[in-house]
Order: sequence, then C-alpha cells, then structure tokens
Amino acid sequence: MRLSTGGLIDRGGTLRFRFDGRELTGHPGDTLASALLANGVRQTATSVKLGRPRGIFAAGSEEPNALVQIEWPFPEPMQPATTVELYDGLVAGGLPGRGRLADGPDPARYDAVHAHCDVLVVGAGPAGLAAARAAAGGGARVILADEQPRPGGSLLGGTEQVSSGDGRVSGHEWAAAVTADLERLPDVTVLRRTTVFGYYDDNYLMAVERRTNHLGGAAPAHVARERIWRIRAGRVVLATGAHERPIAFAGNDLPGVMLAGAARTYAVRYGVLPGRRAVVFTTNDSAYEAAFDLADAGLEVAAIVDVRPSPGPLAEARRRGIEVLAGQAVEAARGAGEVSSVLAGGTEIEADLLLVSGGWNPVVHLFSQSGGTLRYDEDLAALVPGVSRQDVRVAGAARGVFTLEGCLIDGAGDGGPVPPGPGGMPYWLVPADDPVGWWGGHFVDLQRDVTAADVLRATGAGLRSVEHVKRYTTAGTAHDQGKTSGLLTSAVVAHALGVPVGEAGITSYRAPYTPVSFAALAGRDRGALHDPVRVTALHEWHAEHGALFENVGQWQRPWYFPRPGEDMEAAVLRECRAAREDVAAMDASTLGKIDVIGPDAGEFLDRIYTNLMSSLAVGSIRYGVMCRADGMVFDDGTVIRLAADHFLVTTTTGNAAAVLDWMEEWLQTEWPSLRVHFTSVTEQWATVALVGPRSREVLASLAPDLAVSAADFPFMTWREAEVAGIPARVCRISFSGELAYEINVTSWDGLRLWTAIMSDGRVTPYGTETMHVLRAEKGYPIVGQDTDGTVTPQDLGMSWVVSKKKPDFVGKRSHARADTSRPDRKQLVGLLPDDHGFLLPEGAHLVASAELPEPPVPMLGHVTSSYRSSALGRTFALALLKGGQSRHGERLYAPVGDAMVPVTVTSHVLYDPEGARRDG
Repeated sequence: MRLSTGGLIDRGGTLRFRFDGRELTGHPGDTLASALLANGVRQTATSVKLGRPRGIFAAGSEEPNALVQIEWPFPEPMQPATTVELYDGLVAGGLPGRGRLADGPDPARYDAVHAHCDVLVVGAGPAGLAAARAAAGGGARVILADEQPRPGGSLLGGTEQVSSGDGRVSGHEWAAAVTADLERLPDVTVLRRTTVFGYYDDNYLMAVERRTNHLGGAAPAHVARERIWRIRAGRVVLATGAHERPIAFAGNDLPGVMLAGAARTYAVRYGVLPGRRAVVFTTNDSAYEAAFDLADAGLEVAAIVDVRPSPGPLAEARRRGIEVLAGQAVEAARGAGEVSSVLAGGTEIEADLLLVSGGWNPVVHLFSQSGGTLRYDEDLAALVPGVSRQDVRVAGAARGVFTLEGCLIDGAGDGGPVPPGPGGMPYWLVPADDPVGWWGGHFVDLQRDVTAADVLRATGAGLRSVEHVKRYTTAGTAHDQGKTSGLLTSAVVAHALGVPVGEAGITSYRAPYTPVSFAALAGRDRGALHDPVRVTALHEWHAEHGALFENVGQWQRPWYFPRPGEDMEAAVLRECRAAREDVAAMDASTLGKIDVIGPDAGEFLDRIYTNLMSSLAVGSIRYGVMCRADGMVFDDGTVIRLAADHFLVTTTTGNAAAVLDWMEEWLQTEWPSLRVHFTSVTEQWATVALVGPRSREVLASLAPDLAVSAADFPFMTWREAEVAGIPARVCRISFSGELAYEINVTSWDGLRLWTAIMSDGRVTPYGTETMHVLRAEKGYPIVGQDTDGTVTPQDLGMSWVVSKKKPDFVGKRSHARADTSRPDRKQLVGLLPDDHGFLLPEGAHLVASAELPEPPVPMLGHVTSSYRSSALGRTFALALLKGGQSRHGERLYAPVGDAMVPVTVTSHVLYDPEGARRDG
C-alpha cells in the first residue's frame, strides 16, 4: 500500500521490524501505524471488553484503537501505534485487550530539568510557529514545544501552500524554514517530541520529552530516554490544534473505519494509502479536501456521503467524477473482521475503507487544566475556550480557527474575532432502525467499548450529568482520555435527554494530556537515588570490621558485628553481655538532632512536649515525649539545655525529618508570635554511646581532665571536655539502663573518636539489634515498633512524663477524653513464654484460651518486640495488650502455626526495675 512517490519519509533507508511475528519493513520517518498500513496490516488489536477487532483509526495521540505492546528493546504496554516512531529492530504486537508490564528493571535513564521563559508556545503547527516567531521577534525568551518529531502540525499532512518571500511554498517547507530561523536564535528553545501534559497554577507547566525512544536499540546508554520539563512561563500560547471527531453508526468500530483527516495524513505525509476503495462520510467541508488529495494519490473514492442537503464543495467533487450523496448518512459499516461494504442511503457500496469526519474539536485540554472555562459553540458544534484565570492565550484551531490563513494571522496576533471556517453541520448519531442497525453497535468510545446503548442505559437509569454517565459507562476514562469520544458522549446524552448539546454539560479535562510513564515522572529518583543511602562518619570502620547493616529510614546502621563462626544470635548475645557486664560502644550518630534557638525556645518546647522543658537548667538533660493532637505518641527523645535560649532536641532516627516538619508546622500556623527557630544538625554531629559498668573507667582514660564520678557527673547532665584530644560534648544518658555516656563530636572527628575508643582494647562494638535487646529488657519502647499510632504515653506506662502542671500542650485535651482513659485500652506489657527457649514471632496475636473457638476469635493484643536475653537467661517479648496493666500474672496464648504457645503477662520492665545500674 506504499505509494511509489511522495511523503516526508526517507525512501533511501529501510527499517526492519516485526509485528505479531511477521517480518516487515518501513522507512525512516514512518510511525509504526503508517508502516503497518503500508504493509497491508489492517487489524492491530482487539477491544478491551468485547474482544472485537480494532484497526488504526487516527494518525496522532488521539488514537483510541491501535494500542500495541512494544517487546524490544524494552517491554512497554499500551503504546498508540500512531505515536511510535519506527526504528530498526522494533518488535511489537497487537494487544488482546490489555498490556503486559516488563518483568525486569528498565535499564534506561530518565531525568528532569527546570526551565523559565517569557513565552511558552505549545504546539508547532501554523499558529504555534507564527506565535513563536512573533514572540521571538519582540525579544522574548521563547520555548516552543511540540509532540511531533518535526514541527508543522497539520501542514505535514496536507497539501496547502503558504506565502513566503519567494512566493508560495508547501506547508512543510515553510514550517521547516521558520523552525530553522527560530533555532538559530539564542533565546529560543525548540523542543521536538515533547508533549506538554499538565498546566498548573502560576503558569507552571510540565512536559515530557522523548529523547531516545525513536532510536530503539541504538539509543546511547548515557542519554536519558525521557526527560520531564518543569516550565515556569510568563505567558503561555496554546496552539494545540484540533481533533477530528467521529460519528456513531452501526459497525463504526470495524478496522477500515478511519478519520478522514488521518487517511489524508497517511497519504500525504507517509506516502501510504490506507485502503483501495473508500466511502467518505462527512458533515463538513474538510473531508472533501481529504477525499481530493486521496483521489489524487490513487485511492478510488466511491462516494462522499454528506448529511448536508447542499454541500459547498459539491460542484468540485462532481467535476472530479466523485459521486456525492447529499442529505444522506452512512447507516452501517459491514464486513467480517474489517470493512468490506458500506450501507448509505439504503444502498450498499463496496469499499474497504470508510472515512469519517463529524467536524473538529479544538484541543482545549490544557486550557481547561489552566482553570479556564469552556463554552459550547453552536456554529462549530464544539467546545471552545472561554476565560482563564492565568496569563494564557489560545490561538488557531485550538480556539476554533479552522483555515490556514486564519491560523497564521491568529498565531501572530492577539486573538480577536474568529475568521469563518469551512462550513459544517452538527451530526452525532445515525438512527438505529432494524434491520439496518442497533444501538449496541453504535460505538461512542472505541477504546472502552462504550456504545450508544450503554449511554442510553445510563440515562434510562436516571443519570442526567455527563460526569455521572462517564463514570457509569467508563466513556472517556481510557488511555486516550476521551479525545475522540468526549463530546460525542455528551451529544448522545443530550439526544437521550432531549436537550441541546450545550445544556447536557461537559466533562473535565485533567492532567496528563497523554499518558506519562512512571519512570519519567520518577526521573533519577530510582533505586538508590529514590531513597538515598545515608551513612555515618564511622561507616568505613564498621564495614572494615565485618558489620552487617540494616536500613533504618535512609540510614545504614550496623546491625551486629559477627566474629568468625558466629551467627546473629551468638553475636548479639555476646554484645549484650559486654554491655551488661563490661563495656561496649555503639554508633548513635543517626539520632535526629535539632537546634531550637530563641528567646521563646523554652515556651515552644513546653507546648510541643508533654512534660515541662522551660524549667530545665543549663547543663541538664530531660527525656520527653511528643504527642499528636489526638493525644497519641508521635516521637520521643531528649532535650539538652545548652544556654538560656538554646536547646538541642534529639529524636528517633526515622522521625528526624518528621519532627522538624511538625515543629515548623506548629510554629508557622499556630504560634507564629513565638521567637524561635529550628535547625537540623543531625549530620553535623557524630555520636558514640559508651555503655556498661566499665564505661566510666574507659571515659576517664580518654578524658583525663573530665571529672567522671557519679557525684561530679550525675545522670541526665552534660559536660564539655576533650575526649581523645577532640573537643566533645559528653552526655550522661542511657538507653540501656546501664551506666552510659553519649559522646558527641563534629562529624569530621567522628572516626578519630571511634578509633580511639576501640583502640583501648576493652570495648566491644555493638549494633542496633543489641541496642534493641538492651532497651527492651528495660521496657523502653521504640516509637513505631512498640507504638502504632493509637497509643498514649499512659498506655506505655509513662504517666510520669505527662505534666499535670502545664496549662496546655499538644494532645493534652485529648488525654481527657473518655476513650483515652478506658481500662481496656491496649497497654505495654512484658511476656514470658513458658518455654524459656521459644522466641515469639513479632506480630503474633494474643488470645485468652488455648482452645480456639470458631472465628472470629477475639484478639487481645499482639507482640511488638521479641528477643533472646543473655541477662535474663531466656526469651522475652513486649506486647500491646488490652487492659494490659491489670493483667500482670495472667496466662495467655499466642497462636504460632498450629501451636498455641502459653505466655505469662508481666511488667514491661524485666531487668533492673529499680534502676540501680545506671550510675554504675
């Protein structure tokens, strides 16, 4: 079906590709759709719901039918064949309704860029090129974006000529010349293969540039496959063109039914005839231009069926010997799997191609996204732009200017009256009278298999809103977002309700204008870059000494330090014994650290924590808990007073950013009068926790000028000193219940401090698993592990941390609710399995009976933490249990597999409940 001459393809090159297992060829400049048509491939897919054969219907991104699965070089589903540029080695197949995702990672790269301009022109057709040239001529910084590989828009698929300095030239030559002039200007950026898909507030638009998709396997690995452009524009010109619309009639979904303008594009731009003998069904003059160009290319036009009684181009058609059936309609397309005949005016006409033009719909999607209003124009039978709240102008066919001369004038100017275009008559739905047809064969949305019968069923059920009908039928919700079906659906709704189309209502247009891959939206934020890996200043030492790591938030923290022959259990028990009986050290640098500075810093902390912080003396430390407004625990940590107006707050590792955000939110939205500001200093400090009965001895050897006795350096105070010759802030804090210190130095000095501590020879390094065992033995909860967003401080046995003196703090009023004082609330308890060696799985449920009744079984609570303890000589667990604080001593059961494991409820403080060990 390839014409021997013509088209904008490179006939000197041959591209080999495979479709549905067939080896085929095309030329550079082809789309997959044009190459398939050139090879006589009619059916490209089957419909999603009914499994009916589907062929190529359009020639651009509005294509509803010809969705294909790309198999090579990387599997991609749901790609319109009309927008896939042909490349050598392409492997694709038709979709049997649905696509298939790749089963491996995408090897391509994706990135993003931010850009600013005075004028963004969307669309490089005649109006867009004229607008960009005019803006650039005025000295503006211009970005011109178009989804096609070459600018020109409708000029690429037509035979119109444009006046230039050398007379009249073809439209595509004029477009190439204007583009070349623009690309030579330093303040103009021309983006090809770039679809502007979203229009947001303050003239912020997003576009996706397909940089290497068209290269296939030859794409360089170092070049991003797609790039997201985030553009902030002073002014926007939308020259987005128009989409030809279909008409609903019996069998209008058969392969061989095509938009008339698309068929013209295939012939003129790609040198391909989409059929051999055609019937043209139209409501307007534009289809005659398509028919004449196709006839000149060698297509036999059997008849033009025009619903208008007196078409304007009637005489020219007859002069060319083309029969015109005026005042008639196509009742049905017929054929087994594809069009073989057309029923029109009661006569069956043999044809393999039926070209349809129900008029043109301005592409108003981006204008609508901008916050612009739309109105139905009775003369154009289309939606046109109204008023937008943003600085945007719509030009050319996008605002209903359908002549080439009008588009050129409109693009270069500032709007004004719309010049008259080709005449047309609104016509949407061919009547379905047996035996000619049936409403179930009149397709309104080809991609969703929605028929006129479906729409009538919706209105028959009482639906009157187009938006409701859209959701009831799914019309307009598919891959093409209703580009060809949206207004047609509204018209069928209006027909069913007996109201004018303009009164039936319109649907909304939302981003994205065309589908955008998740990979492109993610850009480089994938893999390690999606969630960046953060390491402490001591990471190098940990890795060299055999640490295994776990991810805590974004941090890689040493999990445990196995020695040769040790498994995790043995290593952790050894590390625990060292911390309880000797001396051990942990890298605690990942704890969140926030400087809180200002005259009102103490007042702010009083409001954000449950306990009083403003009374804290300089040089002292206090443990604190934050609650959400509902009274539930949000985070915990310490508050260190460094000066009268300077506090250092520590948070849990995973919540550091959330706590900072929480503080900023309350300050900025609720307490803006407070004079205080916050600075994250988490990564500025390296912190080493030195733990165990001999930790005072080790610290004394490293800091000979520091008085370290219990009397000189009491619990929950801090001192400045040189440790191993490094200026340090030393805090007497313990998260293990043992005598312990947290030594803070700048991150630059962290490794030197750690090396000095380890060179002592007595200190055992330990990781997060040991830290968890030590704190759990003492009943210290981990926020996010032993809490689940429904737990108050009182539920954790920490009523002492909730001030009764403060007039208010975040969450205080919620603690007075009846719900937060219920005796059957989930409360933190300890669990001791009868079998001292059995390790309860975390998350295990707790029930009252060893014999499970019929479901549903009342669940009393669940295990939050579970460990083996060297100090206790057995396993133990922490749990959240209904009424747990009154259940100490009770026997409960944990279903584990087929077994019911008996456990005894006890206090959550299982080791050294008197706290005798913290001072050594």
